[in-house]
Amino acid sequence: MILVHDKVSAPLDAGDLSGVRQALQAAIQLEHSTIPPYLYALYSLDLGRNAPVAETLRSVVKEEMAHLALAANILSALGGTPVLDDPALLPRYPGQLPGTVEHGLVVGLRPFSIDLVRDTFLAIEQPEHPLKFASTDPAAANTPDAPDALRTADGTGGSPLTIGQFYRRIAAAIEALGDGVFATATRNQVTSTLLPDVIAVTNVATACQAIGTIISQGEGTSSTPAEVTGSGMAHYYRFLEIVHGRRLVQDPSLRGRYAWGAAAVPFDPAGVYRVPVDPRTARYPAGGRARRACAAFNNSYTCLLKTLHATFNGDGGQFATAVGLMMSLQEQAIDMMTEVTTGGVPAGPSFEWQPAEAD
Repeated sequence: MILVHDKVSAPLDAGDLSGVRQALQAAIQLEHSTIPPYLYALYSLDLGRNAPVAETLRSVVKEEMAHLALAANILSALGGTPVLDDPALLPRYPGQLPGTVEHGLVVGLRPFSIDLVRDTFLAIEQPEHPLKFASTDPAAANTPDAPDALRTADGTGGSPLTIGQFYRRIAAAIEALGDGVFATATRNQVTSTLLPDVIAVTNVATACQAIGTIISQGEGTSSTPAEVTGSGMAHYYRFLEIVHGRRLVQDPSLRGRYAWGAAAVPFDPAGVYRVPVDPRTARYPAGGRARRACAAFNNSYTCLLKTLHATFNGDGGQFATAVGLMMSLQEQAIDMMTEVTTGGVPAGPSFEWQPAEAD
């Protein structure tokens, strides 16, 4: 489990609008920081051998992007300015995610493995009290019994918070401030059919709806692993399905509660490209194709962040450009990892700030 440092939530104690804005900017940075590690693992998979696992990762990344957009929409509606194009705010891998407690989880850029999902991805998404599940298949192993009840975290201040608790404190602060702190006209809201969960935020109700989506899609609830707003599992439980190699299903014998079913989530370890752990542009040979490919990727990544910054700060017409850049990143990363653009050198993108192509 990762915990948000109390200094990140401390601005909320003041009970003013400035504190809520600071907390939302921290949430944006935290949401963004999870995306490169998930993408790196996704791009390292041979889709011909590991399509089910890749689809799970792709679905989580899409919703993480939606969470970033929802946090940005809330901040904009409160008169704030979402910042995505400041290199000082970007995470460095390997390292702790921004705003988390010292000596906590170290997150890096690693090719996909079950160990990575179990030790890192589950820790990122873990709620305070994860649900456990029985098995409907006697042959399934390592499936602990489901608890009868689970208490909900209260998210009070004074100590590090889970991500869900952090968001609940933001929601409580917004409710206390009331509708009067929102912009009188719809302000810099980004919505798209590509991210159907992203709503325009205009008041307390829509802000709390947005926060509820973020929490339930990441953690589920105290009684179900499923999303409240969608038809799938919350992120933590999607990753748990990969680790267990089984799907969660509703079991009528358990009054509709979820249990591990017989349906498998297959993973072929041979279907992972031989890419490096925690790459850096400077570590590739100077003048080599791998270094040039990494620099080109980072240039596109930097352009994407600048474009998203413009999009969330009033230039909605830039969203189409941002989508194009996202597709370009995928193509560039896969070409690197499959050694198409690296001259046979195993390579992966480093997600570093680079405003202009350089060797």
